[in-house]
Amino acid sequence: MYGAAMKLSDFDFDLPDDLIATRPASPRSSARLLVAQGDAISDDRVFNLPDWLRPGDRLVLNDTRVIPARLSGRRHRDSAQGPVSAAIEATLLEPRADGTWGALLKPLKKIRVGEEIVFSDDLSAVLEGVADGQAHLRFNLKGDDFDRALEQAGAMPLPPYIAAKRPADDRDKTDYQTVWARQAGAVAAPTASLHFDEPLLQALADRGVEFTHVTLHVGAGTFLPVKVEDVTTHKMHAEWGQVSPQAAAEVQATKASGGRVIPVGTTALRLIESAARDGSIQPWEGETDIFIYPGFQFQVTDALMTNFHLPKSTLLMLVSALMGRDRMLRVYDHAIKSGYRFFSYGDASLLIP
Repeated sequence: MYGAAMKLSDFDFDLPDDLIATRPASPRSSARLLVAQGDAISDDRVFNLPDWLRPGDRLVLNDTRVIPARLSGRRHRDSAQGPVSAAIEATLLEPRADGTWGALLKPLKKIRVGEEIVFSDDLSAVLEGVADGQAHLRFNLKGDDFDRALEQAGAMPLPPYIAAKRPADDRDKTDYQTVWARQAGAVAAPTASLHFDEPLLQALADRGVEFTHVTLHVGAGTFLPVKVEDVTTHKMHAEWGQVSPQAAAEVQATKASGGRVIPVGTTALRLIESAARDGSIQPWEGETDIFIYPGFQFQVTDALMTNFHLPKSTLLMLVSALMGRDRMLRVYDHAIKSGYRFFSYGDASLLIP
């Protein structure tokens, strides 16, 4: 595709466990902001983001809405000794074309095809099949009724590195959702966007910064580890996204007028670059499995706001493609020595090549 073979170990670094954030900053925009501009590194706060941007710059925002995709239920079965039940944990992954949901079930061996899992008084699902370790669940409700029942029964699907430290609670239903979330379908948040609140959005608008909304439903695959030593052979998970005609036109206009296009988060970046592989951004809808690593030619992205990512992750490879691997490792070294908080609920960086 592009670039020579790269080793997974090229994207490794030591991260102290105590720098993994388990709760977000409050208020949201009080999080720290590391600004890497060229070779210079500055320490600031997210509420000062307008100072780093120019009138005519455009922030591209992912308006996906995280669904409370973690469900706890019970499977009931009749036996010679009488009724028996088993606790089943389900994590919804994505709606499928046939009306079922792809899901991970634990423990999968405790349930058979055709059996029902009861999650609440209102919500239940039948296991219709299993393929590649993924269960296909058909729920008893659809549309708004399903959304309401899921909102009541489900918990937010916190990333594994937070879930290992504490269970999700009611605070996460607000904390793990962006203030502009609209299109339901993600099972992970576009986390750089979690730093924005209404006062910051107003300050950016007053500065003359413009906004474009796109949709990429972030899947659980975003947390999958890279398992190949030659990273160029890694296969990305596919996620559904949409760039509307209006969004494409807004980005085109910003490029034409000399403004900078700055996606907020790697999901927004991957989506607009998927829609611009012919050289300029076009309206686009479909599944993208674009994998961005050093050597990638960016078509529309001028800078990026993003959080701090896992060692050996595809997201670290993406920011290395934008900034250069050596420079990114210097940025991360500075962040660790300065006590920046990492991952989904952590602090932010503004990367300007």
